[in-house]
Amino acid sequence: MAGKLGLADRIFAGVRSRKLLATVEAGLERVEQSLASELRVTDSLADATSRYLYEAGGKRVRPMLAILTSQLGEGVTDAVVQGATALEMTHLGSLYHDDVMDGADVRRGVPSAQTVWGNNIAILTGDLLFSRASGIMARHGDRAIRLQSDTFERLVLGQMHETVGPQPGDDPVAFYLQVLSDKTGSLIAAAAEAGVVFARAPQEYEEPVRVFGEKAGVAFQLLDDVLDLSDDPDETGKVPGTDLRAGVPTMPYLLLGQRQDAPSRDLHARIDDGVARIADGADPGVLDGALAELRDHAATRATLDLAHSWSAEAIAALDPVPDGPVREALTRFAQAVADRSS
Repeated sequence: MAGKLGLADRIFAGVRSRKLLATVEAGLERVEQSLASELRVTDSLADATSRYLYEAGGKRVRPMLAILTSQLGEGVTDAVVQGATALEMTHLGSLYHDDVMDGADVRRGVPSAQTVWGNNIAILTGDLLFSRASGIMARHGDRAIRLQSDTFERLVLGQMHETVGPQPGDDPVAFYLQVLSDKTGSLIAAAAEAGVVFARAPQEYEEPVRVFGEKAGVAFQLLDDVLDLSDDPDETGKVPGTDLRAGVPTMPYLLLGQRQDAPSRDLHARIDDGVARIADGADPGVLDGALAELRDHAATRATLDLAHSWSAEAIAALDPVPDGPVREALTRFAQAVADRSS
């Protein structure tokens, strides 16, 4: 797990939390085995495409959260493992769709699926994973189905709103934060809630861990926006500036747009010009200089501050959860995801 998350030493740094490490690692191994089984498809093409991004790796953040919160109840039961599997498959499916819509060339250090098989196959693969995830949840009754359907609806709405962008009268930053809550926060929230639901923990813990997961998820994505500007592709598994080069706004860009000083306005205009030129067929490298400036700009530092604020709110949401190793590990998780670039 330490190799996949890069966060284990921080999440399980406390004496009490470290006792959870063996339990979490064993649970993640069960989820890996479940994913390997559930992703098998008899059709050779569908099998290859469905397993492609799974075999490229991944942090398994969502399964880890489900395993952690399951400790508030009966622990890592078969139902918890299957719920975590379904939500990780939902996450994988969303990556296939995201890369098509963003025009991304690389994901997890390998060529994106549509680069290998084309847009249509990548989209259909995502659909197949969503279908299989729903089938897993259907084994566990109405509560599991509602959790899956509500989360999937928010994922779709978040992507839809990101696609059409803010409308007249919308605050671009507030709009973007809602997109992050829907696209990223909702799935992390569902994973944290799933551990409580499937492990039959006390119902009064469901809402606190759901709010925790959503806010931690937004903090996580805000840090991804910062890491998207990294000049080290090994840190992100993507080409630096992938989102902005594709015309997808990120928080540093939005905060830059709120600044009225001449250098900031000039940089914002140069990014807009570069995005337009790329859309017309120019080499994506035309944005290299502007993105390097944005990387060191105060707007990017302000994004880090915003991530820390959402992390603090996530931790505060855990107040109703009893003091103990689970709450300690979740607290450290929220702190760590908002500090990945420091």
